Amino acid sequence: MPQSAWAGGSRGSGGATENPPATPSGGADGNNIHASVVQYDDSKNGSGGATGPVAPVGDWDPPACWYEPRWTPEEFEEEFRRRWDVPHFSGAGEAHAMDQDRYINGEPYDDFNKEKSGEGMWWEMVRDERRAEEGDPAAFACEEPTFWVDNGDAPQVENAITPEILAQLAYNRIKVPGTEVTLRPQQATKVNLPTWAWLDKATFKEVSVTASLNAGGVNISATTTAKPVSLKLEPGTNDAETYPASGECTISDDGSIGEPYADGKADETPSCGLKYLRASGDAGYNLQATVTWDITWEGTGGAGGDLPDGTFGNDQQVIVQEIQAINR
Repeated sequence: MPQSAWAGGSRGSGGATENPPATPSGGADGNNIHASVVQYDDSKNGSGGATGPVAPVGDWDPPACWYEPRWTPEEFEEEFRRRWDVPHFSGAGEAHAMDQDRYINGEPYDDFNKEKSGEGMWWEMVRDERRAEEGDPAAFACEEPTFWVDNGDAPQVENAITPEILAQLAYNRIKVPGTEVTLRPQQATKVNLPTWAWLDKATFKEVSVTASLNAGGVNISATTTAKPVSLKLEPGTNDAETYPASGECTISDDGSIGEPYADGKADETPSCGLKYLRASGDAGYNLQATVTWDITWEGTGGAGGDLPDGTFGNDQQVIVQEIQAINR
């Protein structure tokens, strides 16, 4: 994979940057990532009330913690004194002394590195607070104390932010359309009657999120793109058949999933659909429709590649009735 690009930046006197400063993103709820200077462009993401996040296929999750450039020397001094300007719990005196030695007394930094103001940034751990609140151990894997990096240098720590990490963070924000399929017959299908299923191709198009970071001499970005590739139908009962037999409906060249029913096709087998072999009663069957999304990324310096496929689906009720025979 291409090496990450670390573009050297410059900062003027007083900590002012030549580029607009990065502002912290995140919030207090949902999937937001707190205390981060990463910026997100969601303009090409899925939108609307029926959208939702994809679930990665397999044992994979986006990063739960990483390191970012966060403070100028002056900002870090202010933050340092704010952190310690609280009633100290038992044992905090020793911790405070250790931090003073580390950042003020030359072990290894002198006076918050203010003599290098404009030449680099203090880097700090960032944590996905949602996963931390859930007790995910991965959220507590970043243990490196705040450290200094000169502009243009790559931090020598694991999980320092890179285009690939940005791509994985963007993955966490991808939203895709809901998957309620259109069925014919629509209101209620009949036993042994092929039921056609399809999704609106205008709705199921690729979506993307771009994540970027421009701070402390680091100017990198990555765009994560999700493209629908197939629809999986699970009838909600063993007394059913699917079309095709695997239940996996692939996407056509024109972007459609399945084929809309049209008059005159009653005797044809649908390219995507199902056939129930037993009546459902009033409760109906829970048809599960799940779309698989192929997810890739491209980033600074020509980096890029594949990320785990994602899935998103929902259930919908299908009423199946017996065909009524007429006795003469």
